[in-house]
Amino acid sequence: PYVLGYMVDQVEFESAAYQDGETQRFSFDGEGLTVLAFFPGAFTGACTEEMCNFRDSMSDFNEMDADVVGISVDTPFALEEFAEQNNLNFTLVSDTSKEISRNYEVDTVMPGLEYKVANRAVFLFKDGEVIYEERMDDPTNLPNMEKLKEEIREA
Repeated sequence: PYVLGYMVDQVEFESAAYQDGETQRFSFDGEGLTVLAFFPGAFTGACTEEMCNFRDSMSDFNEMDADVVGISVDTPFALEEFAEQNNLNFTLVSDTSKEISRNYEVDTVMPGLEYKVANRAVFLFKDGEVIYEERMDDPTNLPNMEKLKEEIREA
């Protein structure tokens, strides 16, 4: 399948995630209206700001029947602590294998660290198809939340 011009081996994935107050298995099949928000790492300035922006917009997403799923290469335990410290009210998926990031072609090497992380990117799925995406080459840039909400409203 294609993700707006990128070949993706498999849209679906399954991984450990912090969801509903506990670490559990999470499966994604692309169905419904879902935002996948890839971010480089928990507890960093821009990532914390981005995830808190999603938290603060959850009432809007809920009204539009859109799920939000954050994805990073952090461990489930780190994501649990990150969620609790920031009162994050949506699913955070752990991609420690980096397979999801690689499959969505958002994997990158952290400058100076030679450590692979997920580049900041947002994908909006509607019934198995990506109908909007935004990729940030500069990890300090954040997604355009208003544009994302507009795309969801039009979906």
